[in-house]
Parts: sequence; C-alpha cells; structure tokens
Amino acid sequence: MTALIPRRVRGLASLAEALLTPHGMDRYLELVDPMLVRREIRGLVTAVRKQTPDSVTLTVRPSRAWPGFTAGQYVRLQVEIDGVRRTRCYSPCGSQYDGELEFTVKEQGLVSGHLNRAIGVGSVVNLSTPDGAFTLPAARPDRVLLIAGGSGITPVLAMARTLVDEGHAGEIVFVQYSNGPADALYRTELAELATRHPGLRVVHAYTHTKGGELRGFFTPEHLEQVAPWFRDAETFVCGPKPLMDAVRDQLGERVHTEEFTPPALTFDTSAAEGQVRFKRSGRECANSGKPLLEQAEEAGLSPEHGCRMGICFSCTQLKTAGRVRNARTGEISGDEDEEIQLCISVPVGDVEIDA
Repeated sequence: MTALIPRRVRGLASLAEALLTPHGMDRYLELVDPMLVRREIRGLVTAVRKQTPDSVTLTVRPSRAWPGFTAGQYVRLQVEIDGVRRTRCYSPCGSQYDGELEFTVKEQGLVSGHLNRAIGVGSVVNLSTPDGAFTLPAARPDRVLLIAGGSGITPVLAMARTLVDEGHAGEIVFVQYSNGPADALYRTELAELATRHPGLRVVHAYTHTKGGELRGFFTPEHLEQVAPWFRDAETFVCGPKPLMDAVRDQLGERVHTEEFTPPALTFDTSAAEGQVRFKRSGRECANSGKPLLEQAEEAGLSPEHGCRMGICFSCTQLKTAGRVRNARTGEISGDEDEEIQLCISVPVGDVEIDA
C-alpha cells in the first residue's frame, strides 16, 4: 500500500496541472516562491562580491530541478531587463561537487552590466541545463596543465577545484595570465587552493607589470619554465583568442580549448525581399538575405556579439515586428516583441529590430 502513495501523489499533481490550465501549476507556484517551479531551473542569488572594479562574483543556489554540471561546462543564465528576457552563457567556476553555483562576470555588455550593477542577494535568475564538451576526461590524466587568461579563468578554475576536491594524485600546474595583480581574478582563492593540495602549483603571468613568476604574453619558454613535462600532459586553456591560438600552435592535439564548432549554415540571398529597420538607430536597409548581425554591421552598427553561431546568446536583440528564419533549425517565427539571436536570424520580408 505504501509503495502506491508516490504514484497517487504524482497523479494528483498531474490532475492539478490539468485543472490549472492554460497557465499550468508553475505559474501559480511562482507567485508563492519562484524557486518552487518544477519545469524550469531557477537560481537564488545568495552572495554578491566584487573582486575587481569591472567584475562581479555571484553565488547562486539552484532549484531542485538543477541536474548538476561537469567542471568546464557552461550554463545559459537568463535575466529580465526592462521587461525583456536576456540570455548569456557563463561557466560555473566552483567545484562540480559544490551544492551552490558560482559565476564571475566581467562587465562588457548589456547583460553583464546588469549582473554587475542590478543583481543583489535575493535576486532570482533562470538557468539552463549545463552544456559543452570542454571537460576533464573521466580517467583523470596524471599531469594536468591549466592555462587561463582574464575572465576565461572560470571553467578552468572549476576544473582545478574539482581535482582538488577529488584529491587528485598527479601534478597540476595552473597558469593565470592577467595585466597585473589587481586584475588577477581569484588570486587569493588560488593561493588557498594550493595550500590545500600539495600537487597543485599556481603560476601568475603578468603581461603589463612586474611581480609575477612569468612576465609578458605566452611563449613556449613559459611552459619549459613552469611545466617542463607539458608534452606529456593534458592541457586545458580558456581566455582571449590570441592566447588559445598560441598555446594550440605549440601543443597541437593535446590542448583542449573552450570553443564551439560552428554549425553548417547556408543562406539563400537570391530570394531576399523586404526592408530591415533598426529602430533605435534609425538605420534602414534592403534585406540582403544574410543574418541580421551581418546586415546590422553593413548598416554601420556594432551590436554586441560573441560566437556568431547561435550558441553564446551575446547578440540577442528585440524584434518588434516581422518574421525571421532561424538558420540553424529552419523555424520561422513572427511573434512581436520577441527576443532573437541576430547571428542566426534571417529576415523573411520586412523586419524591425530594436537596435
């Protein structure tokens, strides 16, 4: 009899869901507590701190729908700004064994600026399930070389913290590139992490000041100096593209970087018609059939963007009128006041963008 209770409870929940249509139970639970919703993942901000003047570190407690993540993966974090939901990708930088998530966000755009200035303890954000293949192998390598530059430290720090929590028996060298000590994110935490784990060595490389163990931008000599065994190691690097390219040129196939494989996108420009209007700037152009990001740039605008392949959500803008085709899925959408990704959205006739 007892074994039947969970099934009955689930049945009652399904019945309640049906009775509460068209909105569904989550819409009513949300009025009581946003963290109670069942079909979406929410996160409650429990701590906010500033490491540098242009960055913020948020501690977020995920709701029960959170499935956990693997160190190195990223999460789509969504906030509402002026009534519009905005989405960006950020990598949790804590250990995958932590109960809470930690995000460090450098201020460099609309969403990152909102997270730096308007989010406080008690704020609620939306989260996606984790994604990305920039992760440690299941069989941990004996020697691990972690290289980070700027805000690219987040997924690499998650790897270091995870390995320390696991009591990794091999060698770990963590090289952090920054302008100088004031810009070195997690400097104190990295020092504490090294004291916890004798196999971890933290190396600071300062590109613009003295004082670090290494000075200047990446060179092969840096590897010889801090990790002479690097040819036999698995290397994980995240940071500015020049840093990742330089490390890849030196190490070849044994380097792993947080980069996305671009999907095969094709655009038929021969049948393009209609006008594209960029509302706030007052710019207007004939639809060329290219993605809206390219058309905006050709019109002299400089929208925020990142991956240019529909993954990072940096180029999201509000479409106030018209229809667009998603170049990845082929889906056509015509809703008004709809948030779209400029890099993969192709106008179908007249379109107006709030940009």
